[in-house]
Amino acid sequence: MKVNLRLLTIGLSLSIFLSACSTVSGWFADESYEEPPEPLTEFTSEISPKILWDKGVGDGAGDNKVKLSSWWQNNKIFAVDHEGEVTALNAETGRELWDVDLDFNVVTGIGGGMNMIYVGSDKGVVVALNEADGKELWRSQLTSEVLAPVTSANGIVVSRTSDGRVSGISAEDGKVLWSYQRAVPLLSLRGAGRPVIAGSEVIAGYDNGKLVALSLNDGKVLWENSIAIPRGRTELERLVDIDADPVVIDDTVYVVTYQGQLAAVDINSGRVLWSRDMSSQVGLDAAYHDAVYVTDDEGYVWAIQDGSGDALWRQTRLLRRQPTAPAIAGNYIVVGDFEGYIHWIGRDDGRFVSRQQISDGPIYSKPLVVDGVVYITAADGSITALRVPEN
Repeated sequence: MKVNLRLLTIGLSLSIFLSACSTVSGWFADESYEEPPEPLTEFTSEISPKILWDKGVGDGAGDNKVKLSSWWQNNKIFAVDHEGEVTALNAETGRELWDVDLDFNVVTGIGGGMNMIYVGSDKGVVVALNEADGKELWRSQLTSEVLAPVTSANGIVVSRTSDGRVSGISAEDGKVLWSYQRAVPLLSLRGAGRPVIAGSEVIAGYDNGKLVALSLNDGKVLWENSIAIPRGRTELERLVDIDADPVVIDDTVYVVTYQGQLAAVDINSGRVLWSRDMSSQVGLDAAYHDAVYVTDDEGYVWAIQDGSGDALWRQTRLLRRQPTAPAIAGNYIVVGDFEGYIHWIGRDDGRFVSRQQISDGPIYSKPLVVDGVVYITAADGSITALRVPEN
């Protein structure tokens, strides 16, 4: 098995196998050799995406390699840095609307819903802020580190923590209404996908390769299915974490695991509609009844036929450039990379159509596409808005 060293997150020792909840990181010392990233290739640009605005907010990820994704809500962009500084921007102009400092460590992106903004800390605290002015509305203490952006609907705020727990919190006062927990495997990758609220269901992926649907009202299990089954003789070979955000379109959930499967799942029954071998920690995007776009752990970007799981094309020239999850932007796919470039790829055949360097540092978060505008959040704390070309 070929191990992607970039994904490993803590040192290997006997204590890992003796602990109840361990994650993988830096298993191999600095002298371990990694092949270099693919050099940038020359091509003729076909489009010139216009930068609408660029704004620095907070200190970004600092020295941490974490996805501090931004959130769009009611024509505003909300961002958080690794020290808990929250900034609200006008989505059209980039003008700062307000800024508050929560003064705690953050390891995941910001979330929202119901005219509120939510930030989770590494100590298990979830804070709800008023969208209009950043005023703190309540704090809720959960059981462990908040590893995924918090979201909400229908009066319930949903959070995912590092102990394998999904919690439903009252949007009115922050009281924990219910929680559902699955045991975390002895060894897992560090991270968790954002729970997705779809109608009255909460869809969440787990480190054991299972996808679970819970009732939004009370947290009861509606169905669960194993998207990938751990195989192999070593703990490394048996890693099948679902760390990428599931994507829900109509009655279909699209999900991908590490060292496992890319799958489409019926949201009503949990039945797998189709699947194919795939390994990804960063994620995917999907166009219903068309194609699923996924970035694998080598850095290849794929287009997969929805319905059959057949490969339509594969872009291989981002090998080991640590591209983000792909985002559909009109006729194009957009990904960022570890050198601050964004790559525009044609949806029809996977060719490069444009490239822009918008940051001196890496881009870890999936581009955010809303109303014909792409918002890129870089690890240095900058947010850039670009207009999606019409042709």
